[in-house]
Amino acid sequence: MSILVVLCTCPLEVAPVLARQLVEARLAACVNLLPQVQSIYRWQDQVQQDSESLLLIKTTAEAYPRLEQHLREHHPYSVPEVLAVPVSLGLEGYLQWVVEAVDPGAESNC
Repeated sequence: MSILVVLCTCPLEVAPVLARQLVEARLAACVNLLPQVQSIYRWQDQVQQDSESLLLIKTTAEAYPRLEQHLREHHPYSVPEVLAVPVSLGLEGYLQWVVEAVDPGAESNC
């Protein structure tokens, strides 16, 4: 089973809510919240700057489609940052825990 780290930025007040929803729905084994990242980006032909939280979401490739769907439905941005990065190496025990903690067939009821 393939492990992914998914990066997702969101408003500071939304981050803990989204993180908890993902773990409770078994779409993620763990979500780390990195508060107060400064994002500078172009949106609608304007350069923007915002304070956001960065979610580091640990999941599986099998659960990713449902995780992405959950983020699209519950994230306040019309086009949220959702980037999945494959994990090529890691502590075997940790990787196995991620697999066991994520239910590939879990339905998101949040």
